[in-house]
Amino acid sequence: MNNDTNSAGNGNGRRVGTVRQVVVTAAALALTTTVAFAVVVADESARQSAGAAGGKTAGASTTIDSALPAPTVDMAIVRESEDDGKAVNLTLDDGPDPRWTPKALELLKRYKAKAVFCLTGPNAAAHPDLVRRIVAEGHRLCDHSVSHDVAMDKKPVSYQEKEILDAKHMIDKASGGERIWYYRAPGGAFTPQSRQIAAAHGMRNLGWNVDPGDFRQPGADTIVRTVKEQLSTGPTVLLHDGGGNRPQTMEALERLLPWLAEEGYAFSFPKAG
Repeated sequence: MNNDTNSAGNGNGRRVGTVRQVVVTAAALALTTTVAFAVVVADESARQSAGAAGGKTAGASTTIDSALPAPTVDMAIVRESEDDGKAVNLTLDDGPDPRWTPKALELLKRYKAKAVFCLTGPNAAAHPDLVRRIVAEGHRLCDHSVSHDVAMDKKPVSYQEKEILDAKHMIDKASGGERIWYYRAPGGAFTPQSRQIAAAHGMRNLGWNVDPGDFRQPGADTIVRTVKEQLSTGPTVLLHDGGGNRPQTMEALERLLPWLAEEGYAFSFPKAG
């Protein structure tokens, strides 16, 4: 009887030990899965934040690539204003356009505002008079590539370099050699190499904080409302004077400029050093 009792006890002990081991293993697996899921979510959140902040690789490394020319300006993506205090940096992409760029320039002149014009190389080459007018009226130039390829960050470095520098050459020729202050990758498709290439040629990489999606033509009311809502995230506003039909953007700009002035915003430029 004692032997049977001992055998039963040993069996119960083994079963209890097995159950404990299963419970511990399951708990460990659950913890590992939770941690892994948290890492994935954090990584996805970081990537979404980078895109929303005006650059697919907004937090990318600033390590210098020795195979490329050394930067002459900071190669980090800039969104901050040159001016301290309450300021806004207006940026207009994809021009110059013979219909919409003059309208934008007239509105900016009316409200004593300034802006950065991010030009594609072919548009600059086709409209050198508008490029020179942009500069003459106190605005700044930005290189926005040749073909506006939003998948540039998936292409070879040699391709990225050609897109940036060929556009720079076209804009230089159109402007008569005026300074190109910035480079903005199409769709925010920056890479560490493209940022270094731009910075090596004196162009600060330009991101954005405020994106009302005006290129989708959501209506002037939506554009105005979104700009007002997003300005608390930072000063650099992304709008378009080219790349499509832009009456909604012009209407929104006509409403936003006096509102910005009434709200006490200074019209400034992004940092360029």
